[in-house]
Amino acid sequence: MSLIRYFFILLILAAVPAPAETQSVQDPEELLLMPGDILRVVVWREPDLSGDFQVDQDGTLVLPLLGKLLVTDRAWNIVKDDLMQDYLRDLRNPSIELTPFRSVYVLGEVNLPGRYNVHPTDDNLAGAVSLASGVTPDGDVTNMRIVRDGVIILDGIAGEQRLAELGIRSGDQLFIGRRGWLDRNSTFIASAVLSLASIAVALLTTGGG
Repeated sequence: MSLIRYFFILLILAAVPAPAETQSVQDPEELLLMPGDILRVVVWREPDLSGDFQVDQDGTLVLPLLGKLLVTDRAWNIVKDDLMQDYLRDLRNPSIELTPFRSVYVLGEVNLPGRYNVHPTDDNLAGAVSLASGVTPDGDVTNMRIVRDGVIILDGIAGEQRLAELGIRSGDQLFIGRRGWLDRNSTFIASAVLSLASIAVALLTTGGG
């Protein structure tokens, strides 16, 4: 009887997930453009001025019509206002959309691993994973890690967390881990537990008789 109870306790403890580490958060309003970031420019009826343009390692961005501009170490809302003023100076009544993106790798248990552009303030981790056509059957969106320059900077994070809160940078690698053995074999475990419960009841009944 005591051995059966001990076994059940071990099963319950093993199924309880370890608490995720507490992560520092970043205010989305403090977004800064960084080397490797992508600026998407859409100028209505001006295809030659539109496109995706990458911030160089020296912090500059080369845009058609505007030329070479320093855009790093400045808040995005200030950079955006300056760019809009430059376009208004050179174009007549333009309709312009400016959207910043981080360029990151989505790897691990996803269907189409690769490099994707993600919105740093609007997107969350689950959105980034969806760009890679979602997770594989063994993928676990509650078990992700972020690797930067070969070093794990965040581990055990969940899909609902927003990229801005995690301080995602261009070039970061988002790895989606596998579901744990218990999770992947939950049906088998449930069946085994039921069988053991039946045995326990039978033993108790026999002992009581």
